[in-house]
Order: sequence, then structure tokens, then C-alpha cells
Amino acid sequence: MDERVLLVEDDPSLRESATLVLERADMQVVAEADGPSAIQRFAAERFDLVVLDLMLPGMHGFDVCRELRRRSGVPIVILTARTATADLVAGLELGADDYITKPLDGAELVARARAVLRRAAPDADDRPVAVGDVEVDPLSFRAYKGGAELELTTTEFRLLFELVRHVGQVLTREALLRRVWNYDYLGESRLVDMAIKRLREKIEDDPRQPIRLVTVRGVGYRYERS
Repeated sequence: MDERVLLVEDDPSLRESATLVLERADMQVVAEADGPSAIQRFAAERFDLVVLDLMLPGMHGFDVCRELRRRSGVPIVILTARTATADLVAGLELGADDYITKPLDGAELVARARAVLRRAAPDADDRPVAVGDVEVDPLSFRAYKGGAELELTTTEFRLLFELVRHVGQVLTREALLRRVWNYDYLGESRLVDMAIKRLREKIEDDPRQPIRLVTVRGVGYRYERS
């Protein structure tokens, strides 16, 4: 079992069932019941994925997500109530890569976890791409703007690479969900929109007036030569 998952969930029964489901899928799970313990464990060990409940005692999942994202670009999947739209958007804005709604479905949890882990692995057939002063190297999982390395999450990196290697072309949200998130269905377009927003903050000189990553209204997004 190579993939290590940090599961942060305060409900004992849900924590146990999620652990069993992931372990049956050949993932190694370390479970914590609160934010401070999770942050401490994350700092001490290596993890490939974090599954994070938002409603935690003492320290809210938002704060945990913010702290983990400050430390690392590791993929983060948040657990949220089905009706908590505001929580979903806030979690994505903080840098979460995906989400799972409660009540938790074991098959969906495994599918989302595997999808996140797949997109974190480089494809040996991918080649470095450069457009203007932005360079993306998929094999080293590094991207640069003007020679300075960009601090990107796994999803942000995959999104940038997909857009840059299709420079000048319009990519729909549906296409990006398939290529970046590995979804074979429509999924949640807010995943794309929130990731685009975060990416603009890192590659645009003025994110409010983007000139590289532009919106094609009613269709999707296009990366422009600059």
C-alpha cells in the first residue's frame, strides 16, 4: 500500500467505516478526530491525500484546510453536507481539490480518492510546454512564471498544463472536468471555476483583469499567448 491518506473526521462510526473502505482499496489510512491533531500528524509524516471533514470540534475544517494548503500542495478532498453550498464554495476557494457530500457513499469515496491520486501522478508521455514567460514541466511537476517557480496545488498544476498545451483553444468546463479531474460525467462546474480563480491569482499580474487565462462567456476558458 503506497498511497497514504490522512482522514480527518470526528464522528467515530464514520471515521471507522471510511477507514475500512479506503483500506480495502489498498490505501494506507491514518485517522485523526480533530484539526490540531491532524495538522501535527501532517507535519510529521508524508501523505498523498487528505480527506477532511469541515465540521470539526474546536478548530473548523476551513482553518485546517487553510493551514494544510499553506504547508503543501497535497490534494485535499472535503466532506460536506449535501445542502451546504456555502461551505462547498468556501472550501474550494481555500484550495480544496474536490468534495464528497454526506451521507458518505463508500464507492464514491474510493472513486474520488483514486481520481485525485491518479491526477497527482505525472504521465511519462507528457512534455514540457512554454507559452510566453510561463513554463510547465509535467515530469517534475513544476511550473514557472518569468523564471520563478509557482506554488501550485496538484489540481492547479494539472489545470495550467491542460490550458497551456492547448493555447489559443477554448476548453469547456466539461472537457476540463474530464481531463483534469478525471470525471466521465458533468460533475460540479464550481470545481473548475474555483480552481480557475485560484490559478489566476498566481499567474496573472491583475487577476481581476486576466490577460492570460480568459473566460469565453457561456463556453469555458482559453489560455492566450502573452
